[in-house]
Amino acid sequence: MITCTRKIEFDAAHRIINHESKCKMLHGHRYSLEATFTSKELDNLGRVIDFGVIKEVLGSWIDNNLDHNTILSIKDKVLGDSITAQTNQEIYYIKENPTAENIAKHIFEEICPKLFADKDVKCVAIRLFETPNCYSDVK
Repeated sequence: MITCTRKIEFDAAHRIINHESKCKMLHGHRYSLEATFTSKELDNLGRVIDFGVIKEVLGSWIDNNLDHNTILSIKDKVLGDSITAQTNQEIYYIKENPTAENIAKHIFEEICPKLFADKDVKCVAIRLFETPNCYSDVK
């Protein structure tokens, strides 16, 4: 299998409901996402997909939804509504606690299949760095 991977970075805040330490507080990270794709065959230039297409499609989605935003669990709607009331910011909600694992899983299972449905590629892995030393993989 031949794959290609594009790195996309973004800044976002989150908090982990019921975390046993300081991550229960709203705080931010410089996330680094690596999205890996494959295809049944290479295109006429010998590529799985142009790296620029990944940036345009997934990068634009991240810019519009996650970058410089707050990512919360839908169970944290009271905090989200408070932030929105004070700042007019639209919070990005996911079903579960916004851990690196759950954010990566959300992008892998729900976002990439929709974004790349009309392309002849499949996202086979998402690696999300929450810090330079800590990351989660979804395959």
